Amino acid sequence: MGAVTVGQRGQVSPFTAFDRESWRALAAGSELPLDAADVRALATLGDRIDLDEVTTVYLPLARLLHLHVTASRRLWAAQTQFLGARTEKVPFVIAVAGSVAVGKSTTARLLQALLAAAPDTPRVDLVTTDGFLLPNGVLESRGLLGRKGFPESYDRRALLRFLADVKSGKPEVSAPVYSHLSYDVQPGERQVVDSPDVLVLEGLNVLQAGGRADGRVPEVFLSDFFDFSVYVDATEHDISQWYVERFLALRRTAFSDTGAYFHRFADLTDEEATTTARGIWSAVNEPNLRLNIAPTRSRARLVLQKAADHSVRRVLLRKL
Repeated sequence: MGAVTVGQRGQVSPFTAFDRESWRALAAGSELPLDAADVRALATLGDRIDLDEVTTVYLPLARLLHLHVTASRRLWAAQTQFLGARTEKVPFVIAVAGSVAVGKSTTARLLQALLAAAPDTPRVDLVTTDGFLLPNGVLESRGLLGRKGFPESYDRRALLRFLADVKSGKPEVSAPVYSHLSYDVQPGERQVVDSPDVLVLEGLNVLQAGGRADGRVPEVFLSDFFDFSVYVDATEHDISQWYVERFLALRRTAFSDTGAYFHRFADLTDEEATTTARGIWSAVNEPNLRLNIAPTRSRARLVLQKAADHSVRRVLLRKL
């Protein structure tokens, strides 16, 4: 089966669907610039991926994105000539969205590596929105520590300013740095983004277009600064299972560090850890997925639909 239009019966869908074979064929003859060790290093904990999956799914996606980057540059050159005024070339911004534990970090890292391998896009930066979370002390004072990852737990003004500065061509824009070990923003640490060819922005709610806490509709959305967006998708059942599996793996690795925020979970039995992980999922991640993250899926330019084994079974591409 090749590419097909998807949608409910009698309705026209904005997406065209590709099965694995037809999607892989789009990059036939292209050389994969990564080896097995590279892929293992780029994969996040619990996200099972191999060279075949990268060749089937992510290499064609990188080629598609490269076409968009090239077209954007040509438009910039033509517009500069038309206006008769020299304007600075600005970074091409790619957003990667999806739930906790769905594999969006792996997707973002793979895209960064594959795009950076192209000779005309040597500088590809990756920034996660975790750094724009409000510090734990602020969240606690506002009663939001239990809603970490929800839209209101971020410094959205700072994130908007960061993207506006990047997209305006401002050099040496910086983003705050987040530590998953301490589960908090690191005071004084910044990641500098200095006019890259491509910027990949990864985060839970980057495609959200809802109103503000005061009920007013914001004048500017994050998506106003995106040139392309990817949503990593899977069934809620599969994502919740992956979250539990990752929690169990972290208990044996990162949680064992005495300086880790979640060190208190390191000595839990398998049964206790599973119960704890399911409780956190039900209280925080499940409602965030249902209320804030999943509703943004239809706003993405491309959707990667994953199966229970983490492989991408179908790719949905928005029609131009």
